Amino acid sequence: MITKSKWDVRRSRDKFSPPYLEHDSWKLGDYGAHPMDKYIRPGRIPHIWCSACGLGIALTCFIKAMEEFGAPLDNHCIVSGIGCTGRVAGYLNVDSYHTTHGRPIPFATGLKLGNPKLTVTVFSGDGDLFAIGGNHFIHAARRNVDINVICVNNFNYGMTGGQVGPTTHMKAKTTTSPYGNFEYPFNLPHVAIASGAVYVARWTTLHARRLKDAMVEALEKKGFTFIEVISPCPTAYGRRNKLGTGLQEMRYYKEHSVIKHNADPAEAELGLGGEIIVGKFKDEERPTFLEMHEEGISKAFPKKT
Repeated sequence: MITKSKWDVRRSRDKFSPPYLEHDSWKLGDYGAHPMDKYIRPGRIPHIWCSACGLGIALTCFIKAMEEFGAPLDNHCIVSGIGCTGRVAGYLNVDSYHTTHGRPIPFATGLKLGNPKLTVTVFSGDGDLFAIGGNHFIHAARRNVDINVICVNNFNYGMTGGQVGPTTHMKAKTTTSPYGNFEYPFNLPHVAIASGAVYVARWTTLHARRLKDAMVEALEKKGFTFIEVISPCPTAYGRRNKLGTGLQEMRYYKEHSVIKHNADPAEAELGLGGEIIVGKFKDEERPTFLEMHEEGISKAFPKKT
């Protein structure tokens, strides 16, 4: 007689209804489950990301940050746009929204203003956030909307074939710049600080613990926070620019990253083959958009005693 294993039984349940929510008796470890299983939406693994892509590290860091932050999962909302990084919204077992291209920030803004108690995080890529979504980014930062933005920067549109993007290094080759890129790229921490973000940091996927700590700080911070995550894309960008394997790119991060906290972001530009300045560039306090709005409305319409 063929019997189903506990794992088979667990996998056969409704993929959108985690077993630990269905059965009070279910405990982490009963089925040899990974400690992070409760953060991952059942039925979504294995993921679609390429071998040696840095997105798995970035996602793991964020899960660890959520765990350390300690807020109930029901209080978290994740919003992503289109692209490789946009898949994060579908993998996390929280209220998540996979929005249209370039629109995760306005969607997240609506969530936060509609329910200020939520911890709202935008988790998306360089093309989604700074090309088609660039206008939304600068205005949300300017308003100091209380959301967190994590941008995984792999310097190209990886999912759609490896085209040139707003952060592609000068002279780098992509499918749409076969002779090299001749457009100046954005310096993302500089853009974020100039736009008004209250917390700005940059780390590579090599700096996993520092990246996790930065994510915890961002989750705890009131106001618009921004973290850039430099990540390898060996399948597209790395291959076309002869950067080697994913492991070789990680070695490059180790040898060329320079930690400079509070550095002038104007000096943190990235070049193909150059050093990578990482660290926490800004951390200040400033009233959020919602706080300013509530203060203004209360003065305009004082409560009658």
